[in-house]
Amino acid sequence: MQKVFSQNFKFRTWRRLWIALAKAEKKLGLDITDEQIAELEANADNINYEVAEEREKQVRHDVMSHVYAYGVQCPKAEPIIHLGATSCYVGDNTDVIIMREASEIVLKKAAQVLKNLSDFAVKYKDMPCLAYTHLQPAQLTTVGKRATLWMYELVQDVENLEYQLKNLKLLGSKGTTGTQASFMELFGGDEQKVKRLEELIAEEMGFDSCVPVSGQTYSRKVDFYILSALAGFAQSAYKFSNDMRLLQSFEELEEPFEKSQIGSSAMPYKRNPMRSERISSLARYVIADLQNPAMTAGTQWFERTLDDSANKRISVAEAFLAVDAILNIYINVTSGIVVYDRVINRRVMEKLPFMATENIMMESVKRGGDRQELHEIIRVYSHEAAANVKLNGGQNDLIDRIAADERIPLSKEEILKELSPEKYTGRAASQVEEFVSDVAKPIIERYYSEPIKAELNV
Repeated sequence: MQKVFSQNFKFRTWRRLWIALAKAEKKLGLDITDEQIAELEANADNINYEVAEEREKQVRHDVMSHVYAYGVQCPKAEPIIHLGATSCYVGDNTDVIIMREASEIVLKKAAQVLKNLSDFAVKYKDMPCLAYTHLQPAQLTTVGKRATLWMYELVQDVENLEYQLKNLKLLGSKGTTGTQASFMELFGGDEQKVKRLEELIAEEMGFDSCVPVSGQTYSRKVDFYILSALAGFAQSAYKFSNDMRLLQSFEELEEPFEKSQIGSSAMPYKRNPMRSERISSLARYVIADLQNPAMTAGTQWFERTLDDSANKRISVAEAFLAVDAILNIYINVTSGIVVYDRVINRRVMEKLPFMATENIMMESVKRGGDRQELHEIIRVYSHEAAANVKLNGGQNDLIDRIAADERIPLSKEEILKELSPEKYTGRAASQVEEFVSDVAKPIIERYYSEPIKAELNV
């Protein structure tokens, strides 16, 4: 990701665009020679930064400084470099190309997270655990099923980013106010050649098309749409990291913790979830960063203003770099989640008697009991058992209370049969299998080629 947002990638792409422009103009009849094209191509990656930097000190214009530097290396081609173009021809088209390349990295790393979580979900698809609504114990789920919730958040982000990439277009060669007037002059008023020029440039740079209309720049809403997708990845990772932090507090799951890792400088026993906390921290930054392109898109006066420049260079680059870091940590954590199955089972069994009351009540009705009377009996015992746990620090003795009541037509042995956690997880295991196979696997197959390992440096 740092390479994609490097100066070298940027200025090499500028030169690729100048070559694409020259090739297209030559093909459409302008007086440009094969020798000039060859000279440009021979120096495409050999950027003379010292010359460009010295020139920029004089002219205070980055594009014209690099036009000059390229011309120094290509004296035969120097007269036709940037012919008919404005600065945004290289600047904006490069920004679009960079966002496309950076998005591909995001998709590949997201696929690795999905691969890690798929393996985890399948492995633990049958393991019952407490589920929560309002952060209060609710009906059971499974450890694997919960992982599919994290995955589905990420799947939606992948699909959204794919949609944005599918609709991503080059600016093309629109000129200073988007009218293509300079190119109309170059081609003697031939509109078909001016239109064909953009098609050739798009093909050369690997795009299907250019934007249909623009001012000098592509619409800054494009930046907002792309960063909105990135903010989605941040939200999904944020949700995962918060769940992991809570589960680590419950001592059910734990992020990787190195043998010699220190959790706290003061408390030797601490095993802080610092990786998940880092995801949370970076995710907040990306979500907040989304305000930048939103404001920029709304304040582009008429055909363009320059107040987008500094903000855009910071906000877009940092959003991608932050999401890249988030996904690196996400990969690292999901490659080594520790599951404490005995703690999970203990916590399930502590709450299961309450969850089993509906089944107990229904079975009692089948044996001739009155549903309303049974509901009231079990309700009272449930609250008494809860009070015994909360106020007295005692055990959950709900089953003993119910079994001792002669109005309940079930023996204790029969009631205990209702305390099998697997009876309360519904279709969780099947949902895991279906989701992994039908939803996650196709995405993984699109982007997963070789394992991506992420090591963290604290």
